[in-house]
Amino acid sequence: MASDPGLTAMLLWTISLQTVGSAGTNGNEVNLLDTTTNTGDWGWLAYPSHGWDAINEMDEYFTPIHTYQVCNVMSPSQNNWLVTGWIPREGARRIYIEVKFTLRDCNSMPGVLGTCKETFNLYYYESDRAVGSAIRENQFNKIDTIAADESFTGVDLGVRRLKLNTEVRGVGPLTRRGFYLAFQDIGACIALTSVRVYYKRCVGVSRNLAVFTDVVTGADSSSLVEVRGQCVDHAEERDTPKMYCSAEGEWLVPIGRCVCSAGFEEHRDSCVACEVGYYKPVAGDGPCGKCPQHSHSETRAAISCPCDSNYYRAADDPPAAPCSRPPSAPVNVISSVNGTSVNLEWDRPLDTGGRSDLQYSVLCLKCSREGPCEDCSASPGGGGGKAGGGASIGTAGGGMVERLGTGSVKFVPRQNGLTEPWVTVLNLVAHTNYSFRIVATNAVTHLSSERPPYASVNITTNQAAPSEVLAIHQENASQNSVTLLWHEPDQPNGVILEYDIKYHEKDNEEQTYSTLKSKNTSARVSGLKPGTKYIFQIRARTSAGCGRFSQNVEIQTGKAAPLRYNTMTIIWICMALVSGLVAFLAAIICRKRHCGYSKAFQDSDEEKMHYQNGHVSFPDARFYIDPHTYEDPCQAVHEFAREIEASRIKIEKIIGSGEFGEVCYGRMRLPGKRDIPVALKTLKAGYTEKQKRDFLAEASIMAQFDHPNVIHLEGVVTHSKPAMIITEYMENGSLDSFLRRHDGQFTIIQLVGLLRGIAAGMTYLSDLGYIHRDLAARNILVNSNLVCKVSDFGLSRVLEDDPDAAYTTSGGKIPIRWTAPEAIAYRKFSSSSDVWSYGVVMWEVMSYGERPYWNLTNRDVIKSVEEGYRLPAPMGCPAALHTLMLDCWQKDRNERPRFCQIVTILDKLIRNPENLKSVDKLCRDIQRLGVTLMGHQKKIMTSVQLMRAQVLNKSVPSVHV
Repeated sequence: MASDPGLTAMLLWTISLQTVGSAGTNGNEVNLLDTTTNTGDWGWLAYPSHGWDAINEMDEYFTPIHTYQVCNVMSPSQNNWLVTGWIPREGARRIYIEVKFTLRDCNSMPGVLGTCKETFNLYYYESDRAVGSAIRENQFNKIDTIAADESFTGVDLGVRRLKLNTEVRGVGPLTRRGFYLAFQDIGACIALTSVRVYYKRCVGVSRNLAVFTDVVTGADSSSLVEVRGQCVDHAEERDTPKMYCSAEGEWLVPIGRCVCSAGFEEHRDSCVACEVGYYKPVAGDGPCGKCPQHSHSETRAAISCPCDSNYYRAADDPPAAPCSRPPSAPVNVISSVNGTSVNLEWDRPLDTGGRSDLQYSVLCLKCSREGPCEDCSASPGGGGGKAGGGASIGTAGGGMVERLGTGSVKFVPRQNGLTEPWVTVLNLVAHTNYSFRIVATNAVTHLSSERPPYASVNITTNQAAPSEVLAIHQENASQNSVTLLWHEPDQPNGVILEYDIKYHEKDNEEQTYSTLKSKNTSARVSGLKPGTKYIFQIRARTSAGCGRFSQNVEIQTGKAAPLRYNTMTIIWICMALVSGLVAFLAAIICRKRHCGYSKAFQDSDEEKMHYQNGHVSFPDARFYIDPHTYEDPCQAVHEFAREIEASRIKIEKIIGSGEFGEVCYGRMRLPGKRDIPVALKTLKAGYTEKQKRDFLAEASIMAQFDHPNVIHLEGVVTHSKPAMIITEYMENGSLDSFLRRHDGQFTIIQLVGLLRGIAAGMTYLSDLGYIHRDLAARNILVNSNLVCKVSDFGLSRVLEDDPDAAYTTSGGKIPIRWTAPEAIAYRKFSSSSDVWSYGVVMWEVMSYGERPYWNLTNRDVIKSVEEGYRLPAPMGCPAALHTLMLDCWQKDRNERPRFCQIVTILDKLIRNPENLKSVDKLCRDIQRLGVTLMGHQKKIMTSVQLMRAQVLNKSVPSVHV
């Protein structure tokens, strides 16, 4: 090898630079060969012998340093080879060769311009095993020709400035088990300080709860290696976790992920168990959650929290739902008896058990003094059972809420599965004790072994008229008589006092009919025409009133046999006829003399007595007797009313003032009975004779009435002062005030029930022939069971000539807004005028006590009604009820319905509540505008209706009535 002046200096500098060459590598690089770590001879093959030289030196730390150098720059055509040992590939598909070297600038050496080079060549050769020196030069594959980025000169040596070059070349793909590297010098002055051969890998990582192991990069510089990850312990795949390893040994963005299993949550790339008191029901990203209310977990890694004692979850409750329990019993049960029906209302249980799916069931028990209560909701003959039996609300053993039976008693809207806290029970037996049990349930009630608690209420139905008489048949019939037999009504609703038999010739009903009364279920009807068809109807009567007439029964009398009369027979017949006529005339004269009063019928339309076949046919209802026909008012009151000793009356407080004096609340003591609350009207001191007559007349009128919907007179006190009228106490006072206090708080069915009670009372009064003349909501009283009763009887009323006046009584004026037009204009009072007033009462009830015709003057009201204006439907009033109001306000009084027909119509509406859903179009329009509050809707409705009335008044010409 030719000597070089700077060669020794270069080697010294090389030694000092070995520390730099032995620096650590990146974590993603795996070394296959690193000469800086080899403390011995490299063991490489160099040829020819005058080419590459191995230099072995020690640094200042006495660490051996090995390098190869060549500097044959003086001789041309150099071909010096340096071949490494066999290097195992270790699975690498692409390798990288890092060469660190120094190179002398040819221009810095004199006389070598034609032979000096500044590059060298790098080769490789693949083989499956070490082959030693058997490799020929032409078997090597050239990797690259390597040139120095910087070369040093003699000046650099003088100032000790060394320029070290580092070059990296990649080779791939490799397929054999190993390879050789070769360095070819072609005439350069070069020193190899270190050689490092390595491959790249992606280092194992944990991402998205998946572990990715080490993986060798691909064979070329753009290849990506797909790697599938494995979920960490207690995790499971959500989407297959994958990552791609780039050729540079870097992981690209991960795809897919693992999630922690049920009972485990993520913590620092691992899944840890949920602590005690926490749970996780399903695999997912979320953390463990605290056990829901009234539940717990006793171990770690819980996937659910069992409920605490006496708490449960329904089958469709999610694991995150808190545990709940059956509700407590409903509270504040309110009953409202109306005849043979009862409205039940209650409040939600104080403890709903933590659920909102409340439902209610109602058990009906019919109670008697003789034995235990029986289930009244079971079907007839179907083994309804007694309380606590087959129809019980719950059983302690099974914990199940049994479905209650269904029978003749009807529940509206239903008996079981009620979602609203109310129910109406229909078809009860009159004057009977009932007990109702109301139980609240939810979706976990059936899971509890305990019997559900219930709220109970006891009621007694009102007296009612008996049902229709059935099974009428003829026992025998002769020429002039018929014997009838029948059965007692299915529902007598009390003790049958008597039966009314009404009959007439088949084609003669409009002209006349006759009546007969019987105490038994049989009667013989005589005085009939031979060979004639008759129609018979029978009804029963109790203390509560008369039932409906039965269906028509047609019976024909026997044909008359030819008679032969002799002269003596004819004489006797004539004498009998004359005697009968004289007796009849005497009876008529007597009746005229003693019965010169009649407020019973004041119309030509009312029923009259009829004369037929020599006998008198009277209407089938009893008469009301006007006490003003008595000369002595005390005689009338003692004939009709019961005298009560003043010592039995205890006045507790004054509740108001009436026309004659104060109105008080008190209690009346009766022998052998409990004290009962009563209302007392007193006659004030200094009364006039007329006031006394009117005071006693009111008591005489009330004493003649006995009906559940008419105020009941307990008695009078006249033998001591002050004189008192004692009536039953009505806890809720007058109907108009009661409705205003409870505005919007009742259902439509309840309001219809109130109206039905008023109509039933007026039917009773109308049948007696009594005309009220002042029917208004202020004169209807309401008791604690929401039963309405007609009151305010017997007051004298005189209409003044002033068209803007009202009825005048000794106590003040009564507005004319409730009065029929014919009664105002012509003083024509009748049951039909009471029907008009009832229509206004209906409007008051449905509007919750609003003033009829609002702030219109009396004159404007008269004018508007005469011109055809009628009150519009109140807010939320069903169309069927407003139609009935309009029928009551027909101008022709003969077109108005009778009270008995009104009761029938209301009964049908109660039995078919779906007919009460249609409301006035104006109400629907207001709701469509988005006005949801009932108070706002009512104000808008009232303003619109008042404006209508005022516009109508302005458009009508002035009329003087």
